[in-house]
Amino acid sequence: VRLVESGGGWVQPGGSLRLSCVASHNVFSINHMGWYRQAPGKQRELVASISNFGAIKYAGSVEGRFTISKDMAKNTVDLQMNNLTPEDTAVYYCNVGGGILSGQYYSSDTWGQGTQVTVSS
Repeated sequence: VRLVESGGGWVQPGGSLRLSCVASHNVFSINHMGWYRQAPGKQRELVASISNFGAIKYAGSVEGRFTISKDMAKNTVDLQMNNLTPEDTAVYYCNVGGGILSGQYYSSDTWGQGTQVTVSS
């Protein structure tokens, strides 16, 4: 499966962006997926995940600001990001096909190429 992220860009603090992850075929109905981000000099971290049956979990740092959703008809999973801060600056990646254990998503080897999000004034 091929994943392609889009929607990144530059935004001022307090702004919003909507990221999309499009899959080459229908995978989100039967697989869990996660949105990750990696800031310069930092490890890649899980931002949000959604299971095949729609269970959602967010990292504490984005809870209440980010919303993950999927559209199985379009083979997409979106990440709506509101009230962005400079700490949200990172390359954002989607991942599909990982496992969920005790509510925690663990990534597979299937990644998109990433989309850059820059939050600055």
